[in-house]
Amino acid sequence: MTGSPAGVPTRDFTVAVFVIDAGRVLLHWHRKLARWLPPGGHIEPDEIPDDAALREVLEETGQRVRLLGERGLGIDDPALPRQLVQPIGIQLEDIGPGHQHIDLIYVAELIPGVVQDPLPGGAGWYGPHQWPALGLTAEVTGWCERAVATRV
Repeated sequence: MTGSPAGVPTRDFTVAVFVIDAGRVLLHWHRKLARWLPPGGHIEPDEIPDDAALREVLEETGQRVRLLGERGLGIDDPALPRQLVQPIGIQLEDIGPGHQHIDLIYVAELIPGVVQDPLPGGAGWYGPHQWPALGLTAEVTGWCERAVATRV
């Protein structure tokens, strides 16, 4: 993070990944923020958003996933620009005084046929009837609803 002119906040690009399975969403307990969130985090320098999303899910939950969503063009030709998955949303979040995150919001699913590691403590699959008891924010609940609706 580099400094910025007075009054202009510093910004980092981040990802949040709502992994869905059978009408449930994979969430983990974020110790620093003391609340339930989807896997996610900073996009590292020289990392593309798609790779950051997959990395964050694996690091935080041990799950291997594939991103869902459209790509700009239906072209898969190594001689042409790589088509990345379009996030389902992008939002600007105030993190602290003078600092913001530009969050790219993705939906993902488990890769069929891939044996997954057991979920670590503090992570689990939660359906809509369980979300209120988790104390999710309106923002996280809204993204959970939208993510689950992608597979209805």
